[in-house]
Amino acid sequence: MTTTTNKASGKTRVTVGELAARFLEQCGVKAAFGVISIHNMPILDAFNTRQKIRFVSARGEAGACNMADAYARVTGVMGVCVTSTGTGAGNAAGALVEALTAGTPMLHLTGQIESDYLDRDLGFIHEAPAQLAMLQAVGKAAFRIRNPETALATLREAHRLAFTAPCGPVSIEIPIDIQATLLDLPADLSPLPLVPVQAAASEVDALAEKLVNAKRPMLWLGGGARGARAAVERFVRMGWGVVTSVQGRGVLPEDHPASLGSYNLQKPAEDLYQTCDAMLVVGSRLRSNETLRYKLKLPTLYRIDANALAHNRGYSSEYFVQGDALATLNALADKLEGRMKVDAALAADVKKARDQACAMVDSTLGAYVALKNGVAAQAGKDLWWVRDITLSNSMWGNRAPMLDNPRAGVHALGGGIGQGLAMAIGTSIADKEHALKRKTVALIGDGGFMLNVGELACAVQEKANIVMLVMNDSCYGVIKNIQDDIYGSRHCYVDLHTPDFAQFCASLKVTHFRLGEPAQTKDVLEKAFAASGPVVVEVDMKTWGPFAAKFAGPILKKD
Repeated sequence: MTTTTNKASGKTRVTVGELAARFLEQCGVKAAFGVISIHNMPILDAFNTRQKIRFVSARGEAGACNMADAYARVTGVMGVCVTSTGTGAGNAAGALVEALTAGTPMLHLTGQIESDYLDRDLGFIHEAPAQLAMLQAVGKAAFRIRNPETALATLREAHRLAFTAPCGPVSIEIPIDIQATLLDLPADLSPLPLVPVQAAASEVDALAEKLVNAKRPMLWLGGGARGARAAVERFVRMGWGVVTSVQGRGVLPEDHPASLGSYNLQKPAEDLYQTCDAMLVVGSRLRSNETLRYKLKLPTLYRIDANALAHNRGYSSEYFVQGDALATLNALADKLEGRMKVDAALAADVKKARDQACAMVDSTLGAYVALKNGVAAQAGKDLWWVRDITLSNSMWGNRAPMLDNPRAGVHALGGGIGQGLAMAIGTSIADKEHALKRKTVALIGDGGFMLNVGELACAVQEKANIVMLVMNDSCYGVIKNIQDDIYGSRHCYVDLHTPDFAQFCASLKVTHFRLGEPAQTKDVLEKAFAASGPVVVEVDMKTWGPFAAKFAGPILKKD
């Protein structure tokens, strides 16, 4: 029983599990992901009874956590993952690290054994020593609810922390006896208000004075600027150019002539930067793989970030302002509009650099240009572009096709393989439950696909509309190239035995297409995009042949 009535007071009484479910509803959550177990049943029973939150039964906790991560990235609503105790929670650890790296606001609810036996080293079944410490190490924070009366306060604080910059996943473990305990339903279940970091007016004034005379200024936008499109457009109208990190793609639509897209480290982009006299970095960590390990030559840097610790990380800042991206950029634009005289040639120079960078990338792809262009032609702008860590993503998927939405790109930011399939499922569920009406397309390597391939059964069960481009070269392609580059072509532990994907997909009732040569691209993609449910397009890289250039890990710059 999840709900009853207190006869003395007439108040509704609910279990702590139902309290959690009702709270998540108030947060706007429409789907949660996880694996049912003896230690989370009060929560999931409440989901089922109330029918307000769709619960997606993943085949493993790692996949469930990746699904919740992608759901949050696409919707901006808190992602929710529910796991079991001990090994179940441990299975989610790697995916929690990914969510922490990506700054994803997420809540991980996990169980615990009965309170009377906790932390006593009794060998009680399902107990995991130091589970709370483990969760604290792989997320932003972790809490244990020790009595029913503190449950709502803990849930509220977890939600607030998850959305406080730098955002990240927060775990709550709830002993099973507490999950099942009845308490009076609070009158107010709303989350705590989320207050953006307000920049000091004096600091905005000072930054404006440093930028007002810039003739060729650029904005570098990261994931922290996702909500700042309206303010960014004000700077574009003043003549500024824009470049983004991979996480910041689509803040300004990438087909805008002022956008360099995420072609941020190709030689034409670096040459452009050297003609600029200011670069304002907003909500970006200037990650190593996007700055040639911090050796990319950039103009004089100024930074806006909600995280005060971003100041002087990676690169020195001429001036730093702590503040929310949208509010601070709008305040800065108020100070600069009508005062700047930006070089009218900058926009044309940005477009030229982008065209040159695109051409450079295309020249490395060989036959795979047909796939890159085919996806762009078939998907158009109504696209969720989900990528795993695979050779094709590193070479072109992180930069193409063009994205027009700051949440349209979902990728394994932390560099781990095997997360793309689950992320695509979470994205597709988010699209359905929030009526976003975009097509989910996933670019996945055969090695990463097999790592969590059990989630393909979840995709079928949930009727997830996904087109999966599985790049099958029967090996870890990037690692093999590194072995060629550094280890004298001593290839060890990189060759993979993969299934007959056609037969494998048939056994799961998944639509399968084999893309055996570039000439088939248009026809196969048209059929794949027209199909419903999960679709696997197997790109046979052995028949397509090698790329025109080898990618052997993040590009490094020689001194």
